[in-house]
Amino acid sequence: MTLDDDTARFEALFQAHRSAVLAYARRRVDPDTAADVVADTFLVAWRRLDAVADDPLPWLYGVARKVIANQRRAHRRSEALVGRLAGDRIAPAPSPEQGFGAVDALRAALSGLGERDREALRLVAWEDLDPQQAARAAGCSRATFAVRLHRARRRLAAAMDQEHSPVLPLEVTREA
Repeated sequence: MTLDDDTARFEALFQAHRSAVLAYARRRVDPDTAADVVADTFLVAWRRLDAVADDPLPWLYGVARKVIANQRRAHRRSEALVGRLAGDRIAPAPSPEQGFGAVDALRAALSGLGERDREALRLVAWEDLDPQQAARAAGCSRATFAVRLHRARRRLAAAMDQEHSPVLPLEVTREA
């Protein structure tokens, strides 16, 4: 492939999937950070253009997931350093997922889950990926993802039961 072919392929990839990757990132981080996630995701795509699959969206989601994880780790390290320098631990800001009502109860239940559980539920319910695509985005086998999704659904249901809130009719009940 020539540079012109690579450039055209990348531009087509970017135009076709930019908005989906941005929406994925916005559901996980603030809007400014989401724009950075998109930029970093497509930078990786450009650098590894030969590794981009025929069905690129799950691959792009997987890259974006790793970019977000790296940013969160960097943020935690930065906060820990500031806390050590100040001599105090900085209390974490309240989660935007805390609140009242049925939707807020669901958000609270989701926030109580581990990141892996939340991500499995999001990939299927919010990103509307089939189990095979979601497994690729999560960086695991389909069987492993099916187990993660099953456990995440079970934990979410238990968390909702603890809140004594009705489980909302979301796509999180879709079978893997």
